[in-house]
Amino acid sequence: MNDRQEVTKSERPADTPALLPRVDVFEDSAGITLLADLPGVPKDKLALRVEGDTLQIEGEIAPQTPENMEAVYAEVRLSRYLRAFTLSAELDNSAINARFNDGVLTLRIPKHVHAQPRKIEVKVA
Repeated sequence: MNDRQEVTKSERPADTPALLPRVDVFEDSAGITLLADLPGVPKDKLALRVEGDTLQIEGEIAPQTPENMEAVYAEVRLSRYLRAFTLSAELDNSAINARFNDGVLTLRIPKHVHAQPRKIEVKVA
């Protein structure tokens, strides 16, 4: 799985700035687990797409500003996250499982059955 900084197909112009979310990737014999930090993104503003071998994560931040007020100082000025990954051919991108809880997106991407290790039974003749 390779990190890709630029996404070629998106609903937004390529020059629209975005935050790069922090991501941890763990691999085991059955697949990978990806954890992405997306603070401030509500579930309805989170979009996951798989196009070919590219996985794209996009989320819009929905700041909770009190009515009739505006920020005098803000450390985060960009309003969305965007990250894309190239998935290896051994991963089954049709079986991705996604959970989103407390601003953390958890993706489980299993390996194809033929790419998973298997135990071979030895028979005594």
